[in-house]
Amino acid sequence: MTTATAPNPEACRTMAEVREGVDAVDRQLVALIAERTRFMEAAARIKPSRDVVHDDWRIADVVEKVTAEATRIGVTTAIVEPVWRELIRQSIAYEFTVWDRTRER
Repeated sequence: MTTATAPNPEACRTMAEVREGVDAVDRQLVALIAERTRFMEAAARIKPSRDVVHDDWRIADVVEKVTAEATRIGVTTAIVEPVWRELIRQSIAYEFTVWDRTRER
């Protein structure tokens, strides 16, 4: 998948083109992480107890879904799985912060 601002990786002939494409994709990823973070804020708002912020079942569910999607589209799970596990770890930490902040008296 390429975008209007990112060159096609197969068409790249120089490292400058590769870097341009990586930078464009990174900007998109940051925007998507920002959107995902807003869902973490919603979860923190909705969850009734701090005890349910960390949910092992949901972690396994998310990892299973993203590795299945990676396999479906032909991306190595050796990259996808650890990246998502770290994203989940950081998201949970952020959700705890938001949960605590929104319930301070």
